[in-house]
Amino acid sequence: MQGLSENLENYLETILELQRENTVARVKDIAEKIGVLSGTVTSALRTLSEKGLVNYKPYSFITLTPEGERIAMEVLRRHHVIKDFLHCVLLLDEDRAEENACRMEHAMDKVAINRLVQFIDYVHQCPRAGEDWIANFNTFFSRNRIVESNCPDCLDKCMTRYSRKRTASDDTDISS
Repeated sequence: MQGLSENLENYLETILELQRENTVARVKDIAEKIGVLSGTVTSALRTLSEKGLVNYKPYSFITLTPEGERIAMEVLRRHHVIKDFLHCVLLLDEDRAEENACRMEHAMDKVAINRLVQFIDYVHQCPRAGEDWIANFNTFFSRNRIVESNCPDCLDKCMTRYSRKRTASDDTDISS
């Protein structure tokens, strides 16, 4: 998000997660979850409060403002999309996908994230791609080469899916 550092975005994301778990967040809980001292949290909360992103008064509960929640939800969305891509498509183990998603979510702009989401949707919907395509990528990844003997079966499945989608689309057009 423009004007927010990676650290401040992490605070918003953490507060959102704590609000979902407990309705509100406390300095102690934020510090524990992020792994910093309470004084560090207090300083960040003051900054976020000045920007109108959190409701914060010393010794009280912390909640996100509507704008803070909007930003936090966007950060969380970026995180989930990237983690899913790294884990399910690029086959990174869960922990490595999580670690990389945490770093990447702050570096990628909205256009890049949206394009990644569209690509993932495409992979899951396109009859030339889909789960077979991902499975074949898994085979390619593990062997570092295309297993050409899988190609005819993959193409047959692709054409079957394509035909079903066209038939379903035609049926929808007729009944409309």
